[in-house]
Amino acid sequence: MEKSFSKFRRRGPERPKDDFESKLLDLARISHTRAGGRKMRFRSVVVIGDKKGKVGLGIAKGQDVAASVEKATRLARKHLIQVPMSGETIPHEVISKVGASRILLRPQRRGRGLVAGGTVRVVCSLAGIKDISSKVLSRTGNKINNARATIEALKKLKERK
Repeated sequence: MEKSFSKFRRRGPERPKDDFESKLLDLARISHTRAGGRKMRFRSVVVIGDKKGKVGLGIAKGQDVAASVEKATRLARKHLIQVPMSGETIPHEVISKVGASRILLRPQRRGRGLVAGGTVRVVCSLAGIKDISSKVLSRTGNKINNARATIEALKKLKERK
């Protein structure tokens, strides 16, 4: 008597492999004090992008590092945005402010490169922007607010007609 199914068969349709790259921007151990003592958790900030104009930011907390990174990646995938691009740069100059963080993004001519530092560089490279100039106008080094401000600036962009 032969069985027509394998012991290790898949259930449901096969999922296509996505081509998103992810980068862990920040990992922090956070704690709050309760009656029983300190309760430790981890906060992860993850940026994902396909280098073709889609980018997302996820911030999540979890009991251990792996759980918080997984959760942040899932949230980043959920909050993807499409960045309008003209060639390999952005269509126009844009300024964005989130919290104490102010970010300026400027388009650059072809071949100039990614002139950006820290958080802005990671977000722009994962979005697929190759030629851009940026400046963090504020004095804050807060990675979360800088990343959020960069995403907001990319959301403000309009397609060139």
